[in-house]
Amino acid sequence: MAHELVTHLLPHSGASVRIGISGVPGVGKSTFVEALGLHLMTKGHRVAVLAVDPSSQISGGSIMGDKVRMEHLARNPASFIRPSPSAGSLGGVARKTRESMLLCEAAGYDVVLIETVGVGQSEVAVAEMVDVFLVLMLPNAGDEIQGIKKGIVEMADLLVINKADGAYRTAAQQAQRSLQNALHFIRSRRKGWTTPVLTCSALESEGIEDVWEMVQQHRNFLQEANLLDDLRADQMEAWFFSSLREEIMTRFYQDPKISAQLKTSLAEIRRNRRSPHQAAEALAQRFLASRPKESSSCS
Repeated sequence: MAHELVTHLLPHSGASVRIGISGVPGVGKSTFVEALGLHLMTKGHRVAVLAVDPSSQISGGSIMGDKVRMEHLARNPASFIRPSPSAGSLGGVARKTRESMLLCEAAGYDVVLIETVGVGQSEVAVAEMVDVFLVLMLPNAGDEIQGIKKGIVEMADLLVINKADGAYRTAAQQAQRSLQNALHFIRSRRKGWTTPVLTCSALESEGIEDVWEMVQQHRNFLQEANLLDDLRADQMEAWFFSSLREEIMTRFYQDPKISAQLKTSLAEIRRNRRSPHQAAEALAQRFLASRPKESSSCS
């Protein structure tokens, strides 16, 4: 029923501006999301926030405190906030983030903000489901060249140096100039688009309007270059392959014959009696052999 609902709503989705927001822990992602969301609602937008909350590697639990961190945004009737635990999802992206995004769009939310955990492969997954990938950076993050080496910066459509206030205002301006210079050494994610570097203070709501204007410029660029439709098609294709991998893995681990052999294989690996690759190949062959044979007649 859930799959049928999502399929039914597909024609009513896709009209929103999809923005992925990432950055290292402590960069102020939640504060920035709230400041941007409140700013957009003053312009008449309806904003949905899909926040992936990091799960403990020990207990597996999540605080799920996004509504607490975004207190003013959560109370606004024009907003919707859905925190999701990262546990059990590849790269820390909640398994149903894409479905949630489509449901929000069908419900009339015209801006969808996806806040990532800020580490690991979650950025790659989120970058594949949004129109604009925005990376927040600290004003005192150190050597800008070191930052450029990180894949997350190379994926960014927009770089924003947050916390550009008080004693950090000058440092943020210096970091902005350094990053702009460093970006000349890498190829832009999209041909024809030069990744801009902006500064803002989410805490004091300074520079938020400039960020939104740049997001709109990026969307206009996609539309004028006839890239938006292809981008959305690529997002659906990425969703398909992600779902396919999850479906295969789910069926693999639910197979009772695999469960029995898995314990034996793990014991052999731990005792160095079998290589991990050899054990994995044997399990894959066992799984394929256990699949029902295709019927020769068409049904």
